[in-house]
Amino acid sequence: MKLTLTRYELTPARTFGKLTAEDGHRLCYTLEDAVREVPGKPVGNWKIHGKTAIPAGSYRLTLENSPRFGLDTLTVNAVPGFTGVRMHAGNTEYDTEGCPLLGLQVTPTGIMGGTSRPAVALVKEVVRQAIAEGRTVMLEVKNP
Repeated sequence: MKLTLTRYELTPARTFGKLTAEDGHRLCYTLEDAVREVPGKPVGNWKIHGKTAIPAGSYRLTLENSPRFGLDTLTVNAVPGFTGVRMHAGNTEYDTEGCPLLGLQVTPTGIMGGTSRPAVALVKEVVRQAIAEGRTVMLEVKNP
């Protein structure tokens, strides 16, 4: 199964996107730190620790136990130059250090309050069901 995170609004402070299922159905919105990626350059040349969105690419998505976020945390694996990338709840770019935040609605400055945890639960359920069916879940991250 493939989920696609399509970034649609990049600002110097934050990046908005949409997370869709393989049938094109929008699951939720995403909020990330600023995209600083310079294609063809090593991550170390453009990454600002704790203030940079992960690079565009294709990554395996798993459910893992996280000391910070608990059981069955949505985990983005093998991201070049990043460790511990999780898709989790939050409302602004200050709630992340490179991880995509999930929400059912957005405002001009972030995820609308009260919509993040339900979005995480929704995406977890989609991923949990695919894994239970023996399917590998991939996350494709696309820049505009």
